[in-house]
Amino acid sequence: MPRHWLGKRVWLYNGQRNGRWMGTAAEYIAVSADLVTELADHVSFAEGATLGVPAMTAHRSVFVAGPVQGKTLLVTGGAGAVGHYAIQLATWAGARVIATVSSPEKAERARDGGAEHVINYRQEDVAARVLDITNGVGVDHIAEVDFGGNLAPTLRCLRVNGSIMIYASNGDREPKVPVRELMQKNLTVYAMSLAGVPHPDRRRAQSDIAAWTATPGRILSVAARCPLDQTAAAHKAVERGGKVGTVVVEPQP
Repeated sequence: MPRHWLGKRVWLYNGQRNGRWMGTAAEYIAVSADLVTELADHVSFAEGATLGVPAMTAHRSVFVAGPVQGKTLLVTGGAGAVGHYAIQLATWAGARVIATVSSPEKAERARDGGAEHVINYRQEDVAARVLDITNGVGVDHIAEVDFGGNLAPTLRCLRVNGSIMIYASNGDREPKVPVRELMQKNLTVYAMSLAGVPHPDRRRAQSDIAAWTATPGRILSVAARCPLDQTAAAHKAVERGGKVGTVVVEPQP
């Protein structure tokens, strides 16, 4: 690593790649300097640990189709780790954001992140609400947490020449895609795995996230903090669901 990094406070991503089965659940880890970004002084180490893959994924999900200033975006799962960063980054870049959530508490979180409109997908017709909000036009782009599970309303929500970025599809991992409808609306569908994102785009994401976090007051949510010897408990906390933010594992002094 170049010497100018010595003593710097940093955050990193993809620590589990290249066969590192423990990832950053360790006292020490060696990664390429390319995966490291300086951490602003006002951001705690625990908050910095919430960036990594969630913020990098959120950035790709928001900006994959180009600049978003003046555009309307739909962020599904707007209270989740990726979705909440997607809301904040899109708003920071000048977009109007609509978010979907599953509870009143999560709706408040999405609004705090900058969402102009919030839809409870368990109680409302998402596509109908989106079309009402956009005067029947639809959104320019969707950051999608469950492509298969949300496919039908998603296609109704997108405007002609719109786009969607898929970063997960747990509701249905083998959805039947209506290709003709995609063609008729001239839609663009992107999908991603962070490790495969082109290098210049990952570098831009790191730069943008650094610029965004440079201003105090960003919402970097730590759901829970577990000591390193309780890493298994941290994983179980994530698997139980219902958390708000990211579970962080910390080495003990």
